[in-house]
Amino acid sequence: MSDKRSGKAARMAPKTTKGPVHALRGLSARAGGPDADRLIHERVRLAIVSALAVHEKLAFNELKELLGTTDGNLSGHARKLEEAELVACTKTFEGRVPKTEYRLTSGGRRALERYLEHMETLIRVVRERE
Repeated sequence: MSDKRSGKAARMAPKTTKGPVHALRGLSARAGGPDADRLIHERVRLAIVSALAVHEKLAFNELKELLGTTDGNLSGHARKLEEAELVACTKTFEGRVPKTEYRLTSGGRRALERYLEHMETLIRVVRERE
């Protein structure tokens, strides 16, 4: 019996030569490794970073309404992004009412760009294999 595969099995089999898949591994390492991707990849955190990429700053309530999330959910995800220094948070008062605003840091913008490059490469690799 031959070890050669044909048809769908051949297309689905992993390739052992250096090629696009190998390029993905290299891209992940350059993008800060899998941990950086995982931080941004989560749905709500990606939405926060993406919204802040197109707005100079957003108030907590604006961001909450835009994303359709709860106070606790937004607060928790925003805190993770703050801890990673991808998002900056400013707390002020308007009269006696507290106001929390978020903006994307330069590191956050770079992390988003790396994430988008990684996803574009992944899409390109998958389409090449079709």
